[in-house]
Amino acid sequence: MAATNINIRTDSELKVKAQSVLNDLGFDMSTAINVFLSQVVYKQAIPFEISKINTNTKAKNAKLGGWEGKISMSADFNEPMEEFSEYML
Repeated sequence: MAATNINIRTDSELKVKAQSVLNDLGFDMSTAINVFLSQVVYKQAIPFEISKINTNTKAKNAKLGGWEGKISMSADFNEPMEEFSEYML
């Protein structure tokens, strides 16, 4: 496969921040963009959701898989283990 160049314009601060994150992940910018483009081709779509919805709220609710407000934590965290231990005998 022949290599080709892509020139893009982006905000300089965004570029620096993205490079920092990508470096932490072991990627350079070219590899990250190639991964993105490969996923566009594979999925025949943008490989992530784009919406006007506040993604922080949506992500928080998704973490519990719809169980938000239906789960409560025991005041004594060891209490459930004590109840379970009688079944372990």
